[in-house]
Amino acid sequence: MKFNLNEFLLAVSFALDFVEIDIAGRRTNHGKRVAYITLRIAKKLGFKDEDLYDIVSLAILHDNGICEANNDVIHDKINDKEHAMEHCITGERNVENYPFLRKRKNIIKYHHEKHDGSGFYKLMGHEIPLMSEIICFADFMENGFTLDKMCDENKRKIEQFVNQQSGKIFKTEICEAFLEIAGSTSFRLDLGDNFINAALDQYTPQYTVELSLIDIVKMTDVFSQIIDSKSKFTRKHSKGIAEKAAIMSDYYNYGFDEKTRLVIAANLHDLGKLAVPNSILDKSDKLTEDEFDIIKSHTYYTRVALSKISGFEDITEWAANHHEKLNGFGYPYGKNASELDFNSRLMGCIDIYQALTEERPYRRPLPHDKVIGIMQGMADEGFIDKDRVRDVDKVFQLNN
Repeated sequence: MKFNLNEFLLAVSFALDFVEIDIAGRRTNHGKRVAYITLRIAKKLGFKDEDLYDIVSLAILHDNGICEANNDVIHDKINDKEHAMEHCITGERNVENYPFLRKRKNIIKYHHEKHDGSGFYKLMGHEIPLMSEIICFADFMENGFTLDKMCDENKRKIEQFVNQQSGKIFKTEICEAFLEIAGSTSFRLDLGDNFINAALDQYTPQYTVELSLIDIVKMTDVFSQIIDSKSKFTRKHSKGIAEKAAIMSDYYNYGFDEKTRLVIAANLHDLGKLAVPNSILDKSDKLTEDEFDIIKSHTYYTRVALSKISGFEDITEWAANHHEKLNGFGYPYGKNASELDFNSRLMGCIDIYQALTEERPYRRPLPHDKVIGIMQGMADEGFIDKDRVRDVDKVFQLNN
């Protein structure tokens, strides 16, 4: 299918932004700002369009590994050296199947390397990929300075710092390029929350490529791993739903396209959960009403993100409707039976089955018979499709 890489990247960046806010304490739009600064510097240095697109992608994805690394460290140590190095390794592994326009290797792994050899791997100068050095500079500056308020004394402070570090922790050519573009009023304004999306879209080369559905499955597998790794209690959730969606598709004799698109929807159905703080996802006590309202927002965010991707209309519906109920008591839209197609109903049942068979902070995994009993009760009360519950029971009881 014709696949717009820019649209997919925008959807991913929308979700990853929440992760950086929650886990790393970043400002809103951190990844997009890093990508924009990176893009402008790369353009000034004469990068061609394919390289510009790829470096923007890598900059947006540079911190994608913080979810998995976060499960092994205490939150207040999220920015320590050990964690930062780990998230570079994880992040590099996660993007192996991302459809960059050219082969890219170790860009994310080395995005904290400094020109003088003071980074995690002690690489120096030309040992560091230039793309990594540019992203490192942009990330450092975005974290250390409020670049969208680069006026008067703050501007002089920024310029002084960059001049001092030129040829030291940062490559001279990168510093010179930054100082040249940073002198423009539009550069500062582009970095504001209200304009960063439009600025990225304006400067990033647009690419629509022909990708097979299998290629898209592989790409979305990456993000299902990122989604699931945000909480230690959901490490296999999206993967489990994708596997069960494939099994149910075979049971219903779906054709290749419908089966594959349903698997893609399963991979991405909880994309919006990246917006939910871990303090809520991992809470062992009963959620407050406000906390539950935050949980309920995740399907809304899934829809907002996926709706940006052309050709994903049915995938968006199946992914975002998984908490809607036939009697109108679901969320986030309160849709009813007439508004929920077969695959939306199926996805909702698979999600319930998978969740109940997984460990949660407040309970142990439940066995198949108990799960089906709960689901049959929900069907009797009009929440979910009783025929889909019957089919799920028939198919998965053999594996239990």
